[in-house]
Amino acid sequence: MVVYRLIEEPLFPNPDEAEPDGLLAVGGDLCPERLLAAYAAGIFPWYDESSPILWWSLDPRLILNFDKLHVSKRMKRKIRKKEYRVTFDADFTAVITNCAAKVRPGQNGTWILQEIVDAYVELHQLGFAHSVEVWNKKGELAGGLYGVSLGRVFSGESMFFLEPDASKIGFSYLVNYLENREFHFVDCQQPTDHLKSLGAEEIPRDEFLIMLEDSLEYSALRGTWDFLPGEYELITEKLCS
Repeated sequence: MVVYRLIEEPLFPNPDEAEPDGLLAVGGDLCPERLLAAYAAGIFPWYDESSPILWWSLDPRLILNFDKLHVSKRMKRKIRKKEYRVTFDADFTAVITNCAAKVRPGQNGTWILQEIVDAYVELHQLGFAHSVEVWNKKGELAGGLYGVSLGRVFSGESMFFLEPDASKIGFSYLVNYLENREFHFVDCQQPTDHLKSLGAEEIPRDEFLIMLEDSLEYSALRGTWDFLPGEYELITEKLCS
């Protein structure tokens, strides 16, 4: 199959044209219009400094349905003891910078290059990209994640933790926050043991694209995210049950 080279217009080939490993296209840029067009088509950028921009649509695709969220007993104890506090969009730059600095097994260097950081900071400023921060009792950033929200789907990009379970706790609050706003699912993109331990499952790409299309019938929840009064406490109680 042919890997498409992108033109100046923010257009993408059909995801069905992707290589067996999910590679669909090469080139283009990371302007907001192209990134949003990519996410709306179930496509995401992933590359390193040794290659041009590469665009992917994986088959199968990892997603999390909200009713499948798994919160371990250890996580519940930490939540019950209020070891951490979770916020949204409080420090997007710190979250994505920590994600970039995270050393990951099997990877040489990071795929979150400075141009990626700049592009997603711009998406955040436009109200499409969001961060989750997890703070310890000292007020230090202990973990977090970021991703892109379109319609009623949240596409997670990367997570990091400096203390055990911190990113998982942040993810658990995010899932409940999204469910409260009638989101449909979380697009986890690539399979990892970390996400599978939280309940994420792989589904065929065709099924994912149908779910994505349904989710995009709704307007994006743009702007700065925050909990409603009393919502944080209700989510905490639910996660501990």
